[in-house]
Amino acid sequence: MSAVVPTLKTSEIIYPSSDGEPVAESYDHFYVISVTLEVLKQYLSNRQATVLANQFLYYAQGFPKLRVAPDVMVIFDVEPGGRDNYKTWEEGQVPKVIFEMTSKSTRNEDKFTKKDLYERLEVQEYWLFDPRGEWIAEKLQGYRLRGDTYELITDNRSEPLKLRLAIEGKLIGFYREDNGEKLLIPDELASALNAERQRAEAERQRAEAESQRATELESLLERYREQFGELP
Repeated sequence: MSAVVPTLKTSEIIYPSSDGEPVAESYDHFYVISVTLEVLKQYLSNRQATVLANQFLYYAQGFPKLRVAPDVMVIFDVEPGGRDNYKTWEEGQVPKVIFEMTSKSTRNEDKFTKKDLYERLEVQEYWLFDPRGEWIAEKLQGYRLRGDTYELITDNRSEPLKLRLAIEGKLIGFYREDNGEKLLIPDELASALNAERQRAEAERQRAEAESQRATELESLLERYREQFGELP
């Protein structure tokens, strides 16, 4: 099914990039949006793709009021990098994956209004994450497009991303399907980098100690040769 939306050709229509509303309703929601954005950006950094967060998605040319601002959206086969907003008719692609960080107060909009819209736009996967567990007991709930209808995802796998998703406190953990490695969040990346620096420094000190020991032994051997001649 191809999504049918109205179009109106005009060069004078303005498509705002902001409506003055806050990015998220709580720190927990803001943090998971920020972390998810950065993790997926790093993961797809060598791909022809972009990851955007809380930016207007315009899906009907000529109708700037027909818009939505997904918390995080992943679009493939487009120029990498950020945008002030995203217009489907200019880019030629709709998002493949959308994440909404939901709450009790946004439940109906996320569960029905946005779900129906993303289904009509043919967004391949739609994920709801409730960091506080306010209305989704398991916190994470995903839908995958089959034909023209969303079906519940039962294995927490993202087919377009080739990642397995896991609930890790108030964050989503992402694991590669090809090797099982976790995509590190910024805090984990900093810790891993610090550990690697400590390991490298310990290796350098060990190498210096071995070099110094070898020099001392060579010097001792030379003294023996001077005193006793060539050793057997």
